[in-house]
Amino acid sequence: MFELSARAQDFIQRCKAFIEKEIEPVEAAFWEEARHLNPNGDWTTWQWPAQLEILKQKAQAAGLWNMFLPDAELGAGLTVQEYAHIAELSGRSLIAPTVFNCNAPDSGNMEVLWRYGSEQQKQQWLQPLLAGKIRSVFCMTETAVASSDATNMQATAIIDGDEIILNGRKWWSSGLGDPNAKIIIFMAHTPDPSKDRHHQHSMVLVPVESKGVRIERMLPVFGDYDAPHGHGEVSFENVRVPIENFIGGAGQGFEIAQGRLGPGRIHHCMRCVGAAEKALELMIDRGMQRHAFGTEILKLGGNLERVAEARVAIDQARLLTLYAAYKMDRLGNMAALTEISAIKVVAPSMLEKVVDMAIQIHGGAGLSHDTALTGFFAQARSLRLADGPDEVHKGMIAKLELRKRGYGSKTKKTLD
Repeated sequence: MFELSARAQDFIQRCKAFIEKEIEPVEAAFWEEARHLNPNGDWTTWQWPAQLEILKQKAQAAGLWNMFLPDAELGAGLTVQEYAHIAELSGRSLIAPTVFNCNAPDSGNMEVLWRYGSEQQKQQWLQPLLAGKIRSVFCMTETAVASSDATNMQATAIIDGDEIILNGRKWWSSGLGDPNAKIIIFMAHTPDPSKDRHHQHSMVLVPVESKGVRIERMLPVFGDYDAPHGHGEVSFENVRVPIENFIGGAGQGFEIAQGRLGPGRIHHCMRCVGAAEKALELMIDRGMQRHAFGTEILKLGGNLERVAEARVAIDQARLLTLYAAYKMDRLGNMAALTEISAIKVVAPSMLEKVVDMAIQIHGGAGLSHDTALTGFFAQARSLRLADGPDEVHKGMIAKLELRKRGYGSKTKKTLD
């Protein structure tokens, strides 16, 4: 079922070698420099270490670029399942996805433009994103409403002649602090009484420098601003953009969002698997190299059982995610709704638990920047909220299970 083509195997092997040779030897120094260059939440001064551009040029020269995109000319032409293995490898590093130009939210935004964008939108925004010349932002979550229900959205995109007027406030907009962020995809309510509630939202392209766009602040995650990428709060006050800036047309926001989130969840979950593998390796090495009470600390206090539990959990999450990708490739996103929601519940929670075990073995060092563990933990805990909280996905799974038994459909099944 999960057999890989020779071409996919080649990409996977070359990615693995590139990460081991080019990224892992410099990553610790890279993030140390990044913290030095960006010591606080003032995003107006943020900058990337020069090493990033060097690594990106090497990756692009090696053909390890835009591998998430199934288009054989613009990307690698890999299936969702094939790319999933590359996402796992890149998940072992906090910088590898960016080096390969396969990082969120850019990868999802590029897929949106590739699938739904006009030719003019592709030329103006997709091409620079594919070239890694600019970065992008996705604005969906709002400050004033429960964003777990996207129909609560209060931001508006109102048609006014040949323009769209945008108003609203968004937060947790990832990448907003990046010095190369140039374009925002803004999701908002476009009222239309003739349409149902899932056809009254739109996605609109908004240049970051547009009049009325104001970056209010960057938001720390567990005290870390994730500079120079950042997650920010941004307001839109009577922002005017051409009507051509609708992606796919007014009212198509939810349809586009589903197309964006399906592959994106595979990417996120497989990166969780890769991060968990790295955390387990760190846990074992630390536990076998440190001694207490006359033996290796990994052999104390049930730690060996935790190693076994981690191995089981990682492999379960990987197999479930690959199965979801397999169904998406063969049958489409709608046929894989249960599996897509399931992996979104399973993978981040699995990573959170494995990283917590690794932190415990590392002691105080596990809470510092000496390893990637704090970054992995923040990633795991954030993903239990991002792209829909656990509870929403569990609700979706339950709803689909009830539907299989005839409940919840137009003709509701009742108990005898």
